[in-house]
Amino acid sequence: MKYHEIKDLLRQCHGFATLCEEDLDLMAKCGVNAVFREGQLLAQEGHPADLFYLIRNGKVAIETHVPHRGTVTLQSLGTGEVVGWSWLFPPYLWMFDVRALEDTRVISLDGKCLREKCEANHSLGFRLMKTFMGTLVARVHDARLQVLDVYHSPQGG
Repeated sequence: MKYHEIKDLLRQCHGFATLCEEDLDLMAKCGVNAVFREGQLLAQEGHPADLFYLIRNGKVAIETHVPHRGTVTLQSLGTGEVVGWSWLFPPYLWMFDVRALEDTRVISLDGKCLREKCEANHSLGFRLMKTFMGTLVARVHDARLQVLDVYHSPQGG
């Protein structure tokens, strides 16, 4: 996949809609096309988080291991969604496993490359931080609703 195609895909992603052309240029230069087969891990909890992904096509599960229960899916993400923010926050380790639920095509973005660009250009860093914090806040909100649904008491109490 060519640079301009990656840039076009990034531009179409809702989460990156507010970024300027220069920001999209920098991101596209740090991106490559990748494919993950069903069941394959995109990321593993506790491992270095030097990448993040824009899902082009497919579906992934955000998972964690719960003692005495096994693997629990916290959230599923699909086409057009961004996976991973751990690359942006020290200690730059994945907080969860990310597993392909079906064959999934992604743009793999080099977070380490972008971190270095953010250190050199704090305005870029601020814009990316705002973008990823928006995603993080939305995901925390979704998780809250999911927890409320799971633990909802039929007696209202």
